[in-house]
Amino acid sequence: MPKPPISQRLAEAAVALFDEHGYDETTVDDIAARAGVSRSTFFRYYRSKEDAIFPDHDTLLDRIAARLRASTADTAIVAITDAVRIVLAHYVDDAEVSLRRYRLVRRVPALRDREIASVARYQRLFREFVGEWLGDSPDAGLRAELMAASVVAAHNQVLRGWLRAGGTYDPSGPLDHALRYVIATFRHLEQPQDKGDQIVVATFSRAASPQDVMAAIQQHLESPS
Repeated sequence: MPKPPISQRLAEAAVALFDEHGYDETTVDDIAARAGVSRSTFFRYYRSKEDAIFPDHDTLLDRIAARLRASTADTAIVAITDAVRIVLAHYVDDAEVSLRRYRLVRRVPALRDREIASVARYQRLFREFVGEWLGDSPDAGLRAELMAASVVAAHNQVLRGWLRAGGTYDPSGPLDHALRYVIATFRHLEQPQDKGDQIVVATFSRAASPQDVMAAIQQHLESPS
């Protein structure tokens, strides 16, 4: 069978060596030797040994960005939830490495810091997308920040549960469940497709005359909003 790509071999070697001997005790030379490549080859793929623990993140971010760009204002929330599913599938598809990395990150502060930085990049990507989608609407920056944080929190809660359980179940159902909360919270932010069919509900005092009621309704219907 053909060998895996060098980047994958290096990542798998790094995870295995960190797990077997410890993060501080493992050198770049050790990782390169386990993967069967030279030290210089290692640095063609990764800048440091902790980077090898989080391979393909740039590629994954590009995939997410492409999915978000393919959406319109009417499908923005669908695009966001699709993007979150892409991230989860990335972990599930290589479950063994994901589980070993999870155990390592919990033990090694340097890897925890690296993971936090990676999560921040995903959240920033979602925030920028939502901000563009909301445009100049009121509190667009605040709402974009809140939605991006909610999306990332939903994903991370499901991912952590799956990792703690040793990857023993399919997390796609729990993710869909978590995302339904996000969608229910932010669905109203989508731009309505047909403003002509909006329903107006109004309440008036019993003392209001029919003329006052009709005048108020007409004023509302004729207003730009």
